[in-house]
Amino acid sequence: MLTDDVLGRTSAIGPYFAIGTGPRADAAGFLPLARLYADPVLLAEAVADVGRRMGTGDVRVSASTLHLGLASRLWSVALGTAALAGRVPDLSPERLWWRAVPSGPLALWLVDPVAAVPGDPADTLHEIVVEGHLAPLADEMRRVFRLSPQVLWGNAASALVGTLRVLHAQLPHPDFPPLTWARALLDREPLAGTGRLATRGGEVVAFRRRSCCLYYRVGGSTCGDCVLDRSTA
Repeated sequence: MLTDDVLGRTSAIGPYFAIGTGPRADAAGFLPLARLYADPVLLAEAVADVGRRMGTGDVRVSASTLHLGLASRLWSVALGTAALAGRVPDLSPERLWWRAVPSGPLALWLVDPVAAVPGDPADTLHEIVVEGHLAPLADEMRRVFRLSPQVLWGNAASALVGTLRVLHAQLPHPDFPPLTWARALLDREPLAGTGRLATRGGEVVAFRRRSCCLYYRVGGSTCGDCVLDRSTA
């Protein structure tokens, strides 16, 4: 089992790492993430909500932004907990619930007691995050919003590296090696070839993805790891 203390320590790393557990009085509005991946109407509503907050009617931009934000949340909770406890929590889509919030990252909630999944953390991260969440979400994003696999898996890789950067800043001496697991994930399909990672002394020095998240269509500028950012070419 992963104790509430471990999940509390994970949540304290930052807002993207926060996760609630057990009974709660404000459960209204939470739904299992499995519903989001299986219900195109619910997914379209979530994307539209992101578009309203961004001030854009470009659904491909808001869909990519929702995808990138959710990938960041999933990697943060899973990799953050693994860095503290050496085990990945059971974040299966039926157990992990979500709710949109007025601003900031999506709220996440584990309804049942948090179980640690046995096995090598890199394999478990792939099984739980990539296969359990990001693959079915990508299928729906491609089908409903015509987002390309390059954009979606580039988002997933960018979110993973972003999580690493925060972990290094907040946990410079973790009990377990998140960089080792992240490298293994980036060398494995479907993340293989999505970007180029440079590290030094266990720290991320640079990452350049081979795709674009499309945010430049709204913000007018590219992200620091974007393939379109000529300053890092």
